[in-house]
Amino acid sequence: MSPEKKRAIIKRDHPQLSISQQCKLVRLSRSAFYYTPVGIDADTLVMMKEIDRVFTKYPFFGSRQIAAYLCREGIVVGATVSGV
Repeated sequence: MSPEKKRAIIKRDHPQLSISQQCKLVRLSRSAFYYTPVGIDADTLVMMKEIDRVFTKYPFFGSRQIAAYLCREGIVVGATVSGV
């Protein structure tokens, strides 16, 4: 049974069983019960399309080579903020 179906079974206002108990009965973690999916923003979609474009052109590139290629094109990927 999918997590969505399990979530639908659980009743927040059940008179005798807590949410925690209901989650145990349907074998769903409480974090999975409370989780709400986050959509993908436009910037991420643009980045994914760029990565796909490079990988289609050079299917033998690994993740580091793709990042370096995009960096040479002026597109920064996988940047970490450093205090140095």
